[in-house]
Amino acid sequence: MATIAPSDATEAVVTSPGKRPPRRKYAQRMYPRWFLLPGAVIFFVLFIAPTFASFYYAFTRWTLFDVEFIGFDNFVTFFTDPQLSKGFTNTLIFGTLTSGLKVVLGLLIGVLLTSEIWARGYLRAVVFFPVLVSTVGVGITFQALMDPYDGLINRALAVVGIDGPGWLTNPDLALYSIIIVDVWRGVGLAALIYMAGLVAIPQEYYEAAKVDGAGAWHRFRNITLPLVRPATTTVIILSLIGGLREFQLIWVMTGGGPGFASDVLASVIYKQYAYGFYGLSTAGNVVLFVVVSAVILPLFWWLNRKQTDL
Repeated sequence: MATIAPSDATEAVVTSPGKRPPRRKYAQRMYPRWFLLPGAVIFFVLFIAPTFASFYYAFTRWTLFDVEFIGFDNFVTFFTDPQLSKGFTNTLIFGTLTSGLKVVLGLLIGVLLTSEIWARGYLRAVVFFPVLVSTVGVGITFQALMDPYDGLINRALAVVGIDGPGWLTNPDLALYSIIIVDVWRGVGLAALIYMAGLVAIPQEYYEAAKVDGAGAWHRFRNITLPLVRPATTTVIILSLIGGLREFQLIWVMTGGGPGFASDVLASVIYKQYAYGFYGLSTAGNVVLFVVVSAVILPLFWWLNRKQTDL
């Protein structure tokens, strides 16, 4: 009777039908992942590599032909120069105020436009229309409307005996005038997000609350506000990111002026590039990246945790 050597028996078990060799199973598991390789290469070339290059050039004084490593000098200049640090402060003010106003006004408009009112569809189109207009067009239009001498706003105020201010020429008002325009331009999107959240709330909750004698305020506070929290999270995150990165509207309306009164980080970075301070402007880009990440990531985690606790 023939016998099988231990090594031959092992090979027979490995290659027996129904059981694939480990190497073949590994190749089959890895096969779909090879299709991810082109996308990964493009992502690395277009996003990862420029990001790390930006971090490096932020520590240098560089031109197109020469690079000199200078450590943290660019960051020290960025935060000690009053003109540059003003842009940092204005960025935080702009992002916080525009985000907060869009949340409050978007929720109120959303509640109004989901109730049974006359011409509801037309009003929804009117509120959302500014979102469709280009930012440059909005900036040029309001620059003309807010002209201190011939602007329509000050002319209208003059009719009722009010001497209108220099909306874009007064250093104390310029940034807040742009904030008002930005809120007008973006509140339609916030209202749309809130309307989507409001119509998803089951009406049975409101009917049960009415049966229990709850008034309109109590229904809004105890039903609407908690259940619309996902929409609130979306509006806060989107508007805050947009506010911290805003450039076009500010540049078109004031160019960061008068002086440096309405400069934000994005306009400061643009000016430094235009003046040829590439290392300093790259440091500004890194600061903007860190600020947006430091604000958005903890806020996103906190809002999602509150949403999970409901």
